[in-house]
Amino acid sequence: MNLSIFFEPLNEDVFAALNKPRTLGASITRFVSKFPDWRAADMAILGIGDARGRGTDENEEPDSYPAREVRKKLYALNKGNGRCNLVDLGNLRPGITLDDTYLRLKEIVELLISHNTIPVIIGGSHDLEYGQYLGYEHLERAVNMVTVDSSVDMTEDQDATPNKKQLRQILMHEPNYLFSLGQIGYQSYLVEPEVMATLEKLHFEAYRVGEVHRNVQEMEPVVRVADLLTIDISALRHQDAPGYAPANPFGLTAEEACQICWYAGLSDNLTSLGIYEYQPELDERELTASTIATMIWYFIEGYYHRKNEINFTSTKFTKYAVAFNDNPDRMIFYKSKQSEKWWLEVEALSDGKGSRVVPCSYEDYLQATKGEVPNRWILTQARIG
Repeated sequence: MNLSIFFEPLNEDVFAALNKPRTLGASITRFVSKFPDWRAADMAILGIGDARGRGTDENEEPDSYPAREVRKKLYALNKGNGRCNLVDLGNLRPGITLDDTYLRLKEIVELLISHNTIPVIIGGSHDLEYGQYLGYEHLERAVNMVTVDSSVDMTEDQDATPNKKQLRQILMHEPNYLFSLGQIGYQSYLVEPEVMATLEKLHFEAYRVGEVHRNVQEMEPVVRVADLLTIDISALRHQDAPGYAPANPFGLTAEEACQICWYAGLSDNLTSLGIYEYQPELDERELTASTIATMIWYFIEGYYHRKNEINFTSTKFTKYAVAFNDNPDRMIFYKSKQSEKWWLEVEALSDGKGSRVVPCSYEDYLQATKGEVPNRWILTQARIG
């Protein structure tokens, strides 16, 4: 497939001054006149200006795309000490309808991840995560998704805009290949009780913003399990990221958002990142653009520190067995000798369904040694049956 037909090239006049040595701008091959070789790249940045999911009538003009402001900040950041093999594909041409944009994004995500190139999407309204999710349909396996948002976009209100109900669209999609959903940073007063009841019924994980504040490290295993991560910028408090509406005085700090992106970059499982709902016209002094650029910088750095920890039979891991008096009669944990991260093996209740090894925390292991079954084990077993 010729991907270049889907993209608008970048205006080089905007970015020419950012090509200073040692900056990311000097290390990213971008679409100006010649489309970059994305097949050889580790990551591909793409902007999407389609905001119809917020209820707007028309697409934004390319010069006002959220990605334009983020690029200016991102390109100016100094790159890390390691290698940096990135491309910038430009801005996705929106479809005639919003559904056309979803399908176009699906094709692009599918093609990129099938060639082991990670798409980094800068949107656009949050409902575009539906197109990002559709890009995993070809894998023909269950996938794990994590979303960072102050609300849970799963309302049943028929009059709601698409960016308030795309999670329901994902859950209702056939074939259903979503194994788990993790919701990080939600605020109870912004979420309908029926929506939280649905998450609980489906055995999905949800963490309030206060839980993130208390211990952001506990979000690491939540993110580590994900195939795709989406972030609604309104999950951040307004003083750290004012470029969204309506304003919210509470939320994640910029540091916590960067920490989550670092965890995502480190994860061997994660193959796409989407950051949505940035509105440059509301961004006083371009603070939100700087925050998003720094989040992406941490994601890139995390990626180049991956340890390839996926083979639990290797000598890279120490295996721990914790005995119980009832069901389960024992619980198996794995600890990486290199990164010191933990995993938990969960046996299926039904015969023939095997087991799953899922990321966990040291706290889960300590809980098991006290004779208590970790909640992560209970939720995973409920999903695998």
